[in-house]
Amino acid sequence: MPWLILDRDGVINRDSEAFIRTPQEWVPIPGSIEAMARLSRAGWRVAIATNQSGLARGLFDAATLEAIHAKLEQAVSAAGGCIDALAYCPHGPGDGCTCRKPAPGLYRELAERLEERLEGVPVIGDSARDLEAAAAVGARPILVRTGKGEETLARGGLPPGTEIHADLAAAAARLLEKEEP
Repeated sequence: MPWLILDRDGVINRDSEAFIRTPQEWVPIPGSIEAMARLSRAGWRVAIATNQSGLARGLFDAATLEAIHAKLEQAVSAAGGCIDALAYCPHGPGDGCTCRKPAPGLYRELAERLEERLEGVPVIGDSARDLEAAAAVGARPILVRTGKGEETLARGGLPPGTEIHADLAAAAARLLEKEEP
């Protein structure tokens, strides 16, 4: 069964420099929820890996983060899909952990949890760190132009072979076109 890894902020939902601190601030990007549900219904396992340094910074607590993720899961479920796994890094940028992207720890955690391999797995993100983590484990980096995607593209230095799509809906459509199970 095919699977993929998505970043959260800027890919699934609108991003904020001030962080997404409440369920009310979590607003999906148009088409993203439907794209996830479509992938799920087509037999893809959908996983999410997200840096959430707002926890370390004291901007929100674990219960609030869980409420945000519950809202996300309910939205995907209401659209007819499911999220198979979600992993997040609660650390700050200077904490030196192995899970904060661009380190690949979250991707390895998801692969272990789902008993899957990482080689060639599509990883859809909007920042260089998402793509760098993908390249580090032999996954397939895909950049979306939403969130920080345009800035990431303008800076250059993308891993070789990075695919570029307008948004998650376009990336999902391409995956379904090329690799329907």
